[in-house]
Amino acid sequence: MTAYMMRIATICISLVGLSACSQTSSTSTSQPILTTHKGYETYLKIGDNLTQTHFIDIYNNDVNLVEKKKLVILFATWCSDSQRLIKQLQQSPLSQDPQLQIIAIGREENAATLMQFKQDYNIAYPLIADPQRAIYNQYANKGVPRLILLDENNHVVKTLIGEDPNSLQKVSW
Repeated sequence: MTAYMMRIATICISLVGLSACSQTSSTSTSQPILTTHKGYETYLKIGDNLTQTHFIDIYNNDVNLVEKKKLVILFATWCSDSQRLIKQLQQSPLSQDPQLQIIAIGREENAATLMQFKQDYNIAYPLIADPQRAIYNQYANKGVPRLILLDENNHVVKTLIGEDPNSLQKVSW
């Protein structure tokens, strides 16, 4: 793993949908498929340890996973499901929970696009650019938004595909 990839890593929620937000990747992975839903492959299962604990945000600040519950979002700014999920998150108690660390990873997004998205959606949590899918491809093959719930020790509690309008109601540790 390159130093650049190590610096990009942290907690994220990625959004890429098969329906409204479908986009396939030409990048293949040798990761084993652990769960499949509608052709979405997820490479994490409950109990797995998220090995990335450090990321660099869009302002070049270090983002470290802390000893709190974590919500990692994998998303894309152009995806209507991702936009809906982010709006719902902003209006939910989760966004104000001091016991929760939220990190959002923009799949195939650059810092400039994410800075504008952060301003447009009034986002207070760190955004991580993932222009080459270096982070995303470690966790899934396609589909955004994706939600990865981690416990205080960075173990996977749950993974969700956020196309369902009620995805946030399924977020629980």
